[in-house]
Amino acid sequence: MITFVGAGPGAEDLITVRGQRLLKNADIVVYAGSLVNPGLLDLCREDCRIYNSAKMTLEEVMEVMTAGERAGKNIVRLHTGDPCLYGAIREQMDELDKECIPYDVCPGVSSFCGAAAALNAEYTLPGVSQSVVITRMAGRTPVPERESIRSFAAHQATMVIFLSTGMLQELSAELISGGYRKDAPAAIVYKATWPEEKVLRCTVGTLAETAERENVTKTALIVVGDILDSEYERSKLYDPSFTTGFRKASSDGGGDVR
Repeated sequence: MITFVGAGPGAEDLITVRGQRLLKNADIVVYAGSLVNPGLLDLCREDCRIYNSAKMTLEEVMEVMTAGERAGKNIVRLHTGDPCLYGAIREQMDELDKECIPYDVCPGVSSFCGAAAALNAEYTLPGVSQSVVITRMAGRTPVPERESIRSFAAHQATMVIFLSTGMLQELSAELISGGYRKDAPAAIVYKATWPEEKVLRCTVGTLAETAERENVTKTALIVVGDILDSEYERSKLYDPSFTTGFRKASSDGGGDVR
């Protein structure tokens, strides 16, 4: 069996219990060596064969996985965070489908969740933002024009921006062109949940200088939005005047939520 496993955002103990079990039982592990915490490989058996996909092409990864599956081995394809975000797993699944090879996915904790924890932030504050845009800047790999930073910024929703630390001057310009104020709150979270984690609070207009001052050039997430520093409305869910499917309102007013 081949299982795509989310390694979590970085800390060794933030892999899921299921992911940990799969690693312990694996005969072959192909891991994203540029991002996955290598300490997780200590869970593997001594006789487990380990491959670093950072040095491999898609074809080489597929050759290892398909040969291992045909030999009856348990294989873990270990991706950083949750495999569904910037994991390039669809192309791997399609190749396995062509070969009629079964596979499964074990979800993981994404780094955007780790960044929120580092910031003590709630991305969806009532009256401020009820949506989270997860995106990245266009670089060597393009982004559809309809999904540009500028177009998303116009919504003023919370934004979590991956893979863009090397383009912060351009990112600031795009955010401002889309409608964010220069002094709108922002943060750079370097290696969320890792021992070397850094949380750098700044503004949309000072992203680049903040990163330069702290020597952060990669492996960081950018969080933008008023949820980082704003007044907000109290949640209706725990409001005593609001009826829910589990609790009657103690006073008049409010609606109904389930």
